[in-house]
Amino acid sequence: MIQEPAGLYVHVPFCRTKCRYCDFYSETDLDAVSPWFSAALAEADLYREICGAFDTLYLGGGTPSLLPARLVESLLRGLRGCFSFGPGTEITLEANPDDVTAEKLRAWRAAGVNRLSLGVQSFDDKELRFLGRRHGARCAMEALDLARKAGFSNVGIDLIWGLPGQSLSQWMTTLEEALAFSPEHLSCYELTVEEGTRLHEAVTTGAVVLPAEADLAERFLATSERLTVFGYDHYEVSNFARTRRHRSRHNQKYWRHVPYLGLGPSAHSFMEGRRWWNVRSLHDYIRRLQWNISPVAGDERLTGDQLRLETLYLGFRTSDGITRRELGEGPEVESALEALRRSGNLEVVGDRVRATLTGWLMADRLPSFFDP
Repeated sequence: MIQEPAGLYVHVPFCRTKCRYCDFYSETDLDAVSPWFSAALAEADLYREICGAFDTLYLGGGTPSLLPARLVESLLRGLRGCFSFGPGTEITLEANPDDVTAEKLRAWRAAGVNRLSLGVQSFDDKELRFLGRRHGARCAMEALDLARKAGFSNVGIDLIWGLPGQSLSQWMTTLEEALAFSPEHLSCYELTVEEGTRLHEAVTTGAVVLPAEADLAERFLATSERLTVFGYDHYEVSNFARTRRHRSRHNQKYWRHVPYLGLGPSAHSFMEGRRWWNVRSLHDYIRRLQWNISPVAGDERLTGDQLRLETLYLGFRTSDGITRRELGEGPEVESALEALRRSGNLEVVGDRVRATLTGWLMADRLPSFFDP
């Protein structure tokens, strides 16, 4: 039995179209929504006796906003029938702007959704077309207005920067457009090229040329500076919150190795040092649960060293950093820490070690300095 509140993630694997850059698992067969719904609740039932209380629930995808509003309500009701959720549970729903209507927003709120994450990505129509998004800038603005009118007081905006041909001025214009809506949360992701995507193919063939590293560093630093001036808390490499209480409680569980359970095809889970993941195929996922077979495709038990390195990798990406104890002991650790402190990439604050803003530019490489 899990003693501390864990996080619950539900993967809604449906999209109308596949975005150029996205490698998250999704299908366009909307006829499979109903059997997926039944399978997801059947999977939840498998964990009824194993999992205790949850205090975050995240509906991700895919495109959760594609689901009929009544199905979102039924899904949340079914999950409440399987698990315990406290009165202050953070319930997030990811939404595409072109799915947002006043009716859906009212239904989501009535069902218990209290945090909305809008996949805006850009307020520039040309950039949105490059990314393969279905909506335009006007649609995104209207969706944000509707969310406020519906009473959502915890709204996050996802943006992507570092697009080919995007100038610093163009990116800052998108950032200013987002700030005009005073979102409680901003996720500003550098465009990454994932193998198997249409973007990867275009980059590989030379049809698309990515920005230089120096340009990317300039955009990252400018983003942090601008949002910090506006009072946002830069609490993770790509994430900004208006206040500490607006930080994504669910995502922080991933970064702090707090247990989480993932339901749905391709979903991952982590509990008590063990990580497991479900089959990626939607139809295989549905078929297994119809036959009362576990959808788990594989698992791994992390060693102490693996857990430590993951703690460093995840912790160095957050403003809270890690503890000296988590960093480890010994002359080699102290030597590496001192070198990174002198170079301005790490700082020691009390009992915690954290990356500086410039250190975040090399956040993914920092753990290697402490790898025995």
